[in-house]
Amino acid sequence: MDHRIEPGAKVSIDGIARDFDVSPTPVREALARLESEGLVVKRALRGYTAAPLLDAEGLRKLFEMRRILEPAATGLAAARMTPATVAALEELADEMRASASSSQDEGNRYQDYRDFADQDARFHRVIAEHSGNDLLADAIVRLRSHMHLYRLYFKHGIEQDTSGEHEAVLDALRRRDPDAAAAAMLDHIEHSYARMAPHVDD
Repeated sequence: MDHRIEPGAKVSIDGIARDFDVSPTPVREALARLESEGLVVKRALRGYTAAPLLDAEGLRKLFEMRRILEPAATGLAAARMTPATVAALEELADEMRASASSSQDEGNRYQDYRDFADQDARFHRVIAEHSGNDLLADAIVRLRSHMHLYRLYFKHGIEQDTSGEHEAVLDALRRRDPDAAAAAMLDHIEHSYARMAPHVDD
């Protein structure tokens, strides 16, 4: 995530095992997990390489899918909101605000804002999982696995905007208003794309 292994670079199982003074087995297990999260790519006879960053077209396609899927899931979730789910989302929103505040004076490494990025992913996952449609939720979670875009495009200064947009989504979910919830999620996704797109290479 910090580009110590550059996008597209070969990932050596033996080299990592030596660096961490472990056997190759846990390294292979870790790489299999990273492959499922879209952070590394495994190719026959070539081994693992770090996943390339999304280009402008890849980012456009990713957000096109998010525009289609996530507002629909959020609208469905609004009709199924329980006090426990609202409380879980409120707790995540509070954690995100705290992470945003604590990272203001840090550097621009992924480590400095990883908590916020993880909380952001969980916020979206909880909503998707409460849509009542397992296939829809699975598709959204798989889209979110493209976390490697954060290595370049998730920078400081956007946490406060993101938290505010999440609060609008949460407010509609509290009111169990499907139309407002879907509209708030679409607005959030549109703003997220607008923040990232200008910084992506064609």
